[in-house]
Amino acid sequence: MRTRLVIGALIAGALSVAVAGQRGGESASTAAPTADRAPRNAAEFDEMFQAIKNWGRWGKDDQLGSANLVTDAKHKQAAALVKSGVSVSLAHNPLKERAEDNPSPFEHTMNRGFSTDTYKVSYHGYAHSHIDALCHILYKDQTYNGYARAEVNTETGCTKLGIEHLKNGIVTRGILIDMPRLKGVPYLEPGTPVYVEDLEAWEKKAGVKIASGDAILLRTGRWARREKLGPWAVGRSEAGFHASVAPWIKARGVAFVGSDDAQDVTPSLVEGMNLPIHTLLITALGINLLDNQDLEAIAATAGRLNRWEFMLTLAPIPVDGGTGFPVNAIATF
Repeated sequence: MRTRLVIGALIAGALSVAVAGQRGGESASTAAPTADRAPRNAAEFDEMFQAIKNWGRWGKDDQLGSANLVTDAKHKQAAALVKSGVSVSLAHNPLKERAEDNPSPFEHTMNRGFSTDTYKVSYHGYAHSHIDALCHILYKDQTYNGYARAEVNTETGCTKLGIEHLKNGIVTRGILIDMPRLKGVPYLEPGTPVYVEDLEAWEKKAGVKIASGDAILLRTGRWARREKLGPWAVGRSEAGFHASVAPWIKARGVAFVGSDDAQDVTPSLVEGMNLPIHTLLITALGINLLDNQDLEAIAATAGRLNRWEFMLTLAPIPVDGGTGFPVNAIATF
């Protein structure tokens, strides 16, 4: 009962400040201090995790998680969004130079004769555009759907929940959530949390409503800030979702979540928890995440067209047992 009350209070509280937090350009964090937000610590995080998890929702052997929400009807809806035919890549070109946000640069080596080449990349982290598989993040030694670490994560790859389960690709409605545009700034400063009322304020401004099967893409302006000020240690300080948005994401039926950094506001604002959004979305809800997307071009295109929804397509290489893959997602308007 206590768990239900905590989650219910969280959603009700977020709804009550959905508009107030945006008056006069005031930020959501001013309207509702972080100290009043659950989860604030590991115990409240565990309550939320247990209350919202999708384990067993699509069967005890499910390998797809929230991708199950992308139905044939959703494919048709997405295709119908193509009006102008303009397509925009969401991938940032691979970063080959070592930097504070790129400790493992992309390596491109030409082979003998210079007509073939070799690529090497350790893509998880804060630099390379990629998608996370559902075996990537665990909580209390379990993956999404309650599989044990020892059963799934092995030296030869993931025995369940690997990236190969997205072999047929993703085609769905994508929605850009442009937080800097909402707040009238070129980019969010590192450490800025995004709350439920921010998401709902954006829906009102953009004239869209996030619904079942959608992919949402949060622009914080990370790449615009990097272009102006240079790289910084994104893993220690980044704008992103506060953990309190997870029940809302489940309630809306979001199938995929992406951002121009690694989703989580950092520091996480949840005492004792690292990457709470990654854990709640991947491990509890079974949502594949699209990290480090470059959302500058799509933001410019969406602004010019005044359209914030589009057909989103991507197809990671189906590496058996892979924990993810670098990816070039495409938005078509």
